[in-house]
Order: sequence, then structure tokens, then C-alpha cells
Amino acid sequence: MKFPIITLLCLLCFTSLKANVANDTLTVAYTRAAPFIITNNSQPEGISIWLWEHIAANLELEYKLVEMPFGAILKGLEAGTIDMSINPLTVTSERSKKMNFTYPFYASNSTVAIKKTTTVQQFFRFMNTFLSINFLSGFIGWIFIIFFFGVIAWFFERNKNPEHFRPGWEGIWDGLWWSVVTMTTVGYGDKSPKSTGGKMVALIWMFSGLLFISGLTASVASSLTVNQLSWNNNSITDFKSRTSGTIKSTGTENYLRRHFFKDIIPFNGLTEGLDALKNNKVEAFLYDEPILKYRLANEATYQSLEVLPIKFDLQFYAFAFADQHEDLNKVVSQKILEYTESMDWRLLLAEYDLTEL
Repeated sequence: MKFPIITLLCLLCFTSLKANVANDTLTVAYTRAAPFIITNNSQPEGISIWLWEHIAANLELEYKLVEMPFGAILKGLEAGTIDMSINPLTVTSERSKKMNFTYPFYASNSTVAIKKTTTVQQFFRFMNTFLSINFLSGFIGWIFIIFFFGVIAWFFERNKNPEHFRPGWEGIWDGLWWSVVTMTTVGYGDKSPKSTGGKMVALIWMFSGLLFISGLTASVASSLTVNQLSWNNNSITDFKSRTSGTIKSTGTENYLRRHFFKDIIPFNGLTEGLDALKNNKVEAFLYDEPILKYRLANEATYQSLEVLPIKFDLQFYAFAFADQHEDLNKVVSQKILEYTESMDWRLLLAEYDLTEL
């Protein structure tokens, strides 16, 4: 007789849950996060809206959509003042202590957006290399040594070889010309020393010139390499020392803080952050890849920005319920699994140029 009683109790609990779900009007919060939630029209649309509407219709749920700032949604879920959020919230251990997440409906990652570099900017960045301390000090030293050996050669040759090394300032110019030609190993032969002292100077200068040219070349190469490395955009670690922006209280901000990024500026919303990047207030903006790509591809005001092929911080997006809706969370999670395994879901993602990881 125990088995029928237990079965009856389970049926009563399920019926009670269904009745509560049907009769209560859920407060469902959202904020703009295209392509998951698009608010350009009077009615929000997008991937999350499509998924929630189908789930709510299937479960016969009564609900009202309420648009709220992202930070207010997190506080509302924690305090229980709203029932759920259909934003693509990243599942984290810290958030899981304050709210109930459904099964994830999409996996993504964070990426980096920067301002596009024009050809003119690239040229001036390259030219700045030649204004570095290393290069300028090497160049000044080069001029001094050429002048030094040219004057010494003229001093020894001015009396014994006046045809090639004329007296006075003209002779000093002859010495400089000979010094440059000898150092560069061009060897025109229009001027050559004939005295013993001049030949000794030439011998020393020929070997010294080779060493000096090698050192100067290494200095320029080093400056170019340092300049290139300082603007390298191949890895997320290349942005650790740069002024970067992200959205406050997001999974991306938590990742950056945990990995010791030095200069992070949190913004209240994506528009505020992208405007700061466009106006050179930050050097990079780091956030969720699908949201960044969609925004830059569909808004002309951000044509000067680009998303780099950098992926970091794997993220799982899910809906979130306040703690008092744990039972409803399980029912909705089951429906999420059913819809995300369907062909309609794949077609929906393809419509917004998204693919599953």
C-alpha cells in the first residue's frame, strides 16, 4: 500500500507546482545584449527572447518582461525582487551562490576589440622607432666616430697627399668623405691614404667600421623589435599592461582581476565602453565575443573598431532564477535541453551568424 501513496503524493506535488506556475506572473528581467536580446524595436527580440517565449508557451507560464540595467538584474536576483533573468548570464561559482542557473544554452568566450590602425598611424609608429633613445644615441656616436677618423686621416695626409686631402676646411671635408666611404666598404678609390700614419688610421678604421656598423644595425633592430612587441596583439597577455575596459560585474571583469591585469576600467554598459574605445580613452575593450562582434558589425558608429582573433575565458550562458524558484528552474532547464537540441535552434544561431562550440 505504500507505493500507491508515494505515487499519489508525487502527483499532488507536480500538480501543485504546475498550478503555481500557471497562476503566478513571473517578473522576467532583461537588458540589451544583442544578438541574444535586441531592443531596437518596440518589442525585444533575439536568441534569448525566442528561447524564452517558446519555453513559456510550452509550460503555459504567465510573465511580464521588465527592462533593467545589468547590475540591477544581478542585485534583483540575489534579493529575490525579480523572479528570473533571460539575459545570457555567464555561469560562475560566485554567482551560483546567489542565484539558480538553468542548464546552459550557449557556450562562448571573451575576446578583444581595438581601434583600427590606419596606414598613416602605422607609418608614424614605425618612424617613432628611429626617434628612440637607443637609435639616436647610436646615430650621434656614428657621426662622431666618422668625424674623428676623417680628421685624423686628413691630419696625416694633408702634407704628403694634398691632391686627395686638400688643406683647410676643404681637406677636412675630404677626410669625412673618405671616412664614410671606407666605413661603408664602398671603396670608390677617389681618395686613399699614402702616408704611413694615414695607412695605419685606414687599417684601424676599416676593422672598427665593420664592428661599429654591426652594432648600429643591432641597435636599430632591437628598437624595431621592442616597438613591435609593445604593439603586439597576438595574445590576451599582450594587453596586461595596457589600459583596457570591460563591463562591470561581468565574468570578463572577474577573469581580468584574477589574472592580474594592471589597468582595468569597468563601465556600466557596452555602449559606454565602446564609446571610450572609439574616443581613445582605453586602448582595448574586452568582453563576450558574440556580443562584441554583433554590435560592431551592425552599428555604423563603430566602423573604426575591430575584433581581434583572440579567444579567452570560456563561458557558458544560462538563464537565472531567484532562489525561491528552484523547482521551476528544473522544469525550464529540461525545456532548454529539448530546444537547444532541435534543428530550429541551429537555424536560429545561423541566422545571427553564430555557431556552437
